[in-house]
Amino acid sequence: MLDGHLRLLALKLLHVAQVPCLLAADDESFTYNNRVNRLCAIQEHLMIRRAVERGVLPERLAKVLCVDISHIFKKLNLLDGICREAADLLKDRHFSPELMRVLRKMKPTRQIECSELLVATNTVTVAYAEALLVATPHELLTDDAKPKKMEGVSSEQMARMEREMANLQGQYQIVVQSYGEDVLNLVLARGYLVKLIGNGPVARYMGAREPEVLEQFKTITAAVSLDQ
Repeated sequence: MLDGHLRLLALKLLHVAQVPCLLAADDESFTYNNRVNRLCAIQEHLMIRRAVERGVLPERLAKVLCVDISHIFKKLNLLDGICREAADLLKDRHFSPELMRVLRKMKPTRQIECSELLVATNTVTVAYAEALLVATPHELLTDDAKPKKMEGVSSEQMARMEREMANLQGQYQIVVQSYGEDVLNLVLARGYLVKLIGNGPVARYMGAREPEVLEQFKTITAAVSLDQ
């Protein structure tokens, strides 16, 4: 068995003797871990909600899945208070249900901003979301959400942190939007420099007149990746 161990167990419990199967070589398994096929948090929420809507009791789900009933209710109510745009941004991500508890304290516009940052930085964690919550201005919090107080931090320092976080988020979004164009320009520039210093007369002229510039051009063209 490469995959489908739980389905096999269900078929055995139902006393099903024969089922259609797919045959695959060992290196064609569905995931890197042949026995694990993890669901995204929102996909799991939709599956649990559909099961409950069809009449399955949450208590029965908890018993079958061997989890506490509170865990089922958290996943069942995962998107309560979350705007659709933020949910769409996180629909393919793996995260703890506690993340939505943090986002639920923010207004929809702030939920979208924080979700974009979580996805852009590939850091969809509760700790990062709580840091964004602390730096969220009071007017972007829901009415029932109280601003989190940090020991040793004055109101003036908190206000400055909020301004700096907002400025940092704005700069980050600008970088994200221009990254593709910047990379394209760098690739084109590197290709041009390769041809330029590959021209013998030009290379000799620059070596005699502008050796430092020629050295920098060689460093750029010798770079294996743009990170260098």
